[in-house]
Amino acid sequence: MSVEQKSFRVPNIGCDGCVRTIVNELGQVDGVRKVEGDVSSKIVKVEWAAPATWGKIEETLEGIDYAPEKSLMP
Repeated sequence: MSVEQKSFRVPNIGCDGCVRTIVNELGQVDGVRKVEGDVSSKIVKVEWAAPATWGKIEETLEGIDYAPEKSLMP
């Protein structure tokens, strides 16, 4: 089983509560293994494996108004 990870910026992060919301919501996506967020940099790191996909993670974030910035971060 291949594990993927991605770091990305979420411009709407403003406080620890924002990060907790992201961690809680993504933690409910089947296959997401780890979520970390940093308020000062607004960077979120997610680690996942099947059945989770980046598309599902992105869709979940957009649904809670924490859409990832469209950038080319690895």
